[in-house]
Amino acid sequence: MIGVGKIKQYTNVLDKPLSRGKQEVSLSAFAFLFSELVQYNQTQVDNIAELERRLEDAGYAVGARVLELLCHRDKGNRRETRLLGILSFVHSTVWKVLFGKVADSLEKGTEHEDEYMISEKELLVNRFISIPKDMGTFNCGAFVAGIVRGVLDSAGFPAVVTAHFVPMEGQQRPRTTILIKFAEEVLRREARLG
Repeated sequence: MIGVGKIKQYTNVLDKPLSRGKQEVSLSAFAFLFSELVQYNQTQVDNIAELERRLEDAGYAVGARVLELLCHRDKGNRRETRLLGILSFVHSTVWKVLFGKVADSLEKGTEHEDEYMISEKELLVNRFISIPKDMGTFNCGAFVAGIVRGVLDSAGFPAVVTAHFVPMEGQQRPRTTILIKFAEEVLRREARLG
């Protein structure tokens, strides 16, 4: 008989498995939605620092949910407990899920023991953004910094996360560096774990 097979019927949406589903989102749809997010928040604030803070807060909520989803899907509800483990998780797994590739680099700060940097030559949220002259220091990477902060805070690694432009020789556009400065309690716990 045609069409006869075992098809499992789910009576409740909560009974359905968390499949991977289609993992790609249209780049033009994302660019449009992100542009609307920036424009809406721009009308609600008076200065660039407040706009970046609002974008970071929006990203924080995304980061917390991304961690929860990835820990459930990929790690069997386990989370990282070591500093380098969580940084590697953000640099590779989270970045790959969000942007389709591993971040360009993960580096430890040379001046401070508690600073780490994730660098990206062309961060997706800055790719299609043209910044007016009156907003010269504005960096949409604040949204990604919020995502990273959301992942780290939700995993138990409180940190101050900021986005910065770093000029590169021979390149028209600067690269974006996500600077992560961990709280003192994280460093004490890491030293205790050994």
